[in-house]
Amino acid sequence: MNYWFECKVSYNKQDDSGKIKKMSDIYLVDALSFTEAEKRVTEEITPFATTYENGIFTIDGIKHVKIGDIFAEELECEKWFKCKVTYTTVDEVSAKERKITTVNLVHADDMEEAFKNLKEGLKDSISDSDIVSMTETAIADIIHYSAPA
Repeated sequence: MNYWFECKVSYNKQDDSGKIKKMSDIYLVDALSFTEAEKRVTEEITPFATTYENGIFTIDGIKHVKIGDIFAEELECEKWFKCKVTYTTVDEVSAKERKITTVNLVHADDMEEAFKNLKEGLKDSISDSDIVSMTETAIADIIHYSAPA
């Protein structure tokens, strides 16, 4: 089971016209605690800090988020889409239908591709599923856990 944290990182960067602009990115981090998420995003961002104004960045916020599955192809896609999916299951004891809603992330270039990738990811599900909503997120990247060498 993964524990996911959204970490908002802010920095100043010079744009094409030479002006300094405040920028921010959101990273989704696989970690066990807020402290570990902060440490891991700091380690991941530090090598890129030289491209920021004065090499400085700040972590403006960290929040715990519940993510069911992540559907990511090995493509160089630019966007992440948050997709709410409702699964219909039948309780074996009472024989009543039960609906469970999860939030999944899909990596794609556009909404149409995200829908296709999600349908492909759900095709082997043993429960009936309905895609309830799909929205583009501001997530820049996902930082998965990797065991120390």
